[in-house]
Amino acid sequence: MTARLPAYWRNVITVLGGALGAQALPLLAAPLITRLCTPADVGAFSVWLGVVAVAAIGATLRLEAAMILDHDSAAQRTCFSVVAYSASITAVLMTAGAALARLCGVPIAAQLSWPALLTIGVATWMTAYMQTTLAYATSHNAFGKAARARVWSAASIAAAQVGLLALGIGGLALVAGQLVGLAVGLLAAMLLLAPPQAWPGWLPDSAQRAYLRRHDKFWRFSLPSNLLNVIVGQLPLLMIGARHGALAAGLFALTQRVLGAPIALLAASVLEVFKRQSVHDFQTQGNCRDAYRYTFKALALLGIGPSLVLLLFSPPLFAFAFGENWRAAGELAQILAPLYFLNFIASPLSYVFFVAGRQKTDLVWQVALFAMTLSVFLAPGTLRQSVLWYAIGYSLLYLVYLRMSYQCAQNRMVAA
Repeated sequence: MTARLPAYWRNVITVLGGALGAQALPLLAAPLITRLCTPADVGAFSVWLGVVAVAAIGATLRLEAAMILDHDSAAQRTCFSVVAYSASITAVLMTAGAALARLCGVPIAAQLSWPALLTIGVATWMTAYMQTTLAYATSHNAFGKAARARVWSAASIAAAQVGLLALGIGGLALVAGQLVGLAVGLLAAMLLLAPPQAWPGWLPDSAQRAYLRRHDKFWRFSLPSNLLNVIVGQLPLLMIGARHGALAAGLFALTQRVLGAPIALLAASVLEVFKRQSVHDFQTQGNCRDAYRYTFKALALLGIGPSLVLLLFSPPLFAFAFGENWRAAGELAQILAPLYFLNFIASPLSYVFFVAGRQKTDLVWQVALFAMTLSVFLAPGTLRQSVLWYAIGYSLLYLVYLRMSYQCAQNRMVAA
């Protein structure tokens, strides 16, 4: 393992450089955005973005994860065609469903404008295809090119949102800016990486059906597992918006963005490299215990400092950075800081479930997490009480999750 560490961390630093730009730019733009729009605008946009994030996971069928294991060029071309097909169907259904929800008076849909509702499908398609293209980059060790594509996307989103807000467009500028950034990022990824171009067809052909059968664990187990994971990540925001209004949703959304930044920046960078290393170790040694241990220790050391700062100083930091109106978001950040520390560690290491073929175990855990989250936010209580019980329940489940993932890394049986 020691001989591999320099290459391992060189790849981490390469991915980290792109992630730094991709995450630093939105964070640098956030103080401007929070002063140019209201918490309610941020809340409505976050609901829209949450729906897109959930739909994009379903649109890929989680087959982009299979591409990292299957390096055959013909198979990867088929994977792109399957994802293009499923993403197109999902985009049409999401657009129609959003319009129908607004016409039927669904409260969440009523908080969004018609332009936002009618662009959910387009945003879903671009997000799904971008995820697949970045997975293609990982499968070919093209970390630098993927990093540049991420930076292009993030810079375009930040610039477009701030520019449109400055023109006085209002909350719709956040949605429009996101769409501009997604388009620019996807175009940059396709030019830099030159992924296989495959027409999805009107109906799945024999090669596409065979690919779905060969990688059935991903759409049978990984897809519902990841859907539950993303839904659980967005469920508090959606339920807070429904129960406490767009203002409370905006405060919680900013909390999620700030606390999630280290995860998106550092942990996601480690994940991209851990994917390749864990697959290599499993194929050559029958386990990835050493890679798991080293990554666990590195993540713990990287995450402890920012977590302590947020735990101790969040309210004044939020008020200083984003304005006094956002101090309440800092109070929520104090409650959630320990949970996000565990999330920082567990998120990259979760890939070991795919490598070990234990997607079903991961699915069982995701079901338990979904049930906990739903029960906490349906129970009566104030916003702070709900967030506190959510943090406690989620943290306990993460401790169980880390134990199960370590057993998978050792290639030991895990009892679901």
